[in-house]
Amino acid sequence: MSVVFNPIESYRDDFTFRNTSKAIKRFPFPFPEDQYMYSVNIEPALKGEAGSVFEHWFDIDEHYLSEVAERAKVLEKDPDRCLVMPHMECAAWDSLALLMTHLARDYPEWFELYQSGDQWVWVNHALNLRQAFTYGDSETLPCEPLEYITRQVQGDFAILDQRDNNLWMDAGMVTGPADWSIKFDAGMNFTQWHAPVPMAHKMGVFDRALKYLMNIQVDRPVRRLNWTMTVNPRLDTSSETYHEWGHERSLVTPDNVAQMVHLRVELQFLARLPRSHALMFSIRTYLIRLDELATQPEWACRLHRVLRDLPDELADYKGLSQYRAMVVDWLKSYDPAERPCCAE
Repeated sequence: MSVVFNPIESYRDDFTFRNTSKAIKRFPFPFPEDQYMYSVNIEPALKGEAGSVFEHWFDIDEHYLSEVAERAKVLEKDPDRCLVMPHMECAAWDSLALLMTHLARDYPEWFELYQSGDQWVWVNHALNLRQAFTYGDSETLPCEPLEYITRQVQGDFAILDQRDNNLWMDAGMVTGPADWSIKFDAGMNFTQWHAPVPMAHKMGVFDRALKYLMNIQVDRPVRRLNWTMTVNPRLDTSSETYHEWGHERSLVTPDNVAQMVHLRVELQFLARLPRSHALMFSIRTYLIRLDELATQPEWACRLHRVLRDLPDELADYKGLSQYRAMVVDWLKSYDPAERPCCAE
């Protein structure tokens, strides 16, 4: 199915980001039940239904031009959002190869890749780019290979080195995180960067997840959905920019809650890189306003129940406490169990 790109929208300042009806219908709603608890909700990343966010390994959608432009803005102010430790150079090239190969195969109307030994040519029609380069030689690209290709892909990427019976965040491109920072987490292992998450450690969730992830095989990727909420369609809610967005939580009122509050869903995808054997962890973020989400009434009903019954500890961790009651109250009308019974 051919992808049609929207004109460039903004994820800051005037916040012109919106979803078309097509984007709403393919939104990865993350709740299979009326209650939410942390779990190892990892599944094989099998090819999904045509047109869905699960159809291809790397989803390209109507917001492609907007996200690429947003990434460029973040990197212009903070180029260290892309980092590659020296021992991860092979993994960076491995990531470039994997992304180019899949994009050219899955979206041939927008991307092309030609290979003759180590002489490669990459064509990105969406951005009007054509680049001939020598695979393995960074001097033949405009910038380091991981930065070059991830500037042209939606979503964030952490490249994990596997050693000492753990996974280590030693490379990545992260310009749109949900309240974390790759510069802070760089060099940490899986256990360390998940330390702030409440409740899950008591349940042994991350111990089981780590064992599972370290056994991922080449061409056997896995995926999971994660979620939080955010005020305004702001992609870059990094720790280092908290001063720009943290106060927005206090701006939510009963009158603007449906326009300001967004459900933020991450499609997390993990694939073993074939040459370096590092693990690629891609985080593709989708945003949807409450009033957009409510065009699917069953989603609004379920989100009402999830947020209403969410443990306070999790609500605090996800930063929802200031406006959760307003969201729950707004969604109440979509829950049949909350409607008054009709008098006979």
